[in-house]
Amino acid sequence: MSPRPKKLRKCEGNFCGRAFKPTGTPLSKLDKIELFRDEMEALRLCDREGLTQEEAGIKMGVSRGTIQRIITIARRKTAEAISEGRALIFVDEDEGQ
Repeated sequence: MSPRPKKLRKCEGNFCGRAFKPTGTPLSKLDKIELFRDEMEALRLCDREGLTQEEAGIKMGVSRGTIQRIITIARRKTAEAISEGRALIFVDEDEGQ
């Protein structure tokens, strides 16, 4: 049985291919954490724009539960990068897999 096809998620912004990293250390010498486009969009909508998970789900075209799962993963990755001095690399989902 093949997995259920992934639902298209609506994302704004074109930040893919960019990175957020600690200063003073070349990107090539840092451990990297990939932050996918939908994870960045969920962070933007919930944490920057202040939308509820329900509202963010409507904007992205997915359920509230999906937003909750995405935002939990995104926050964990962001916290890990900041606390351990790693680089966050912003990628499209297709590029990272």
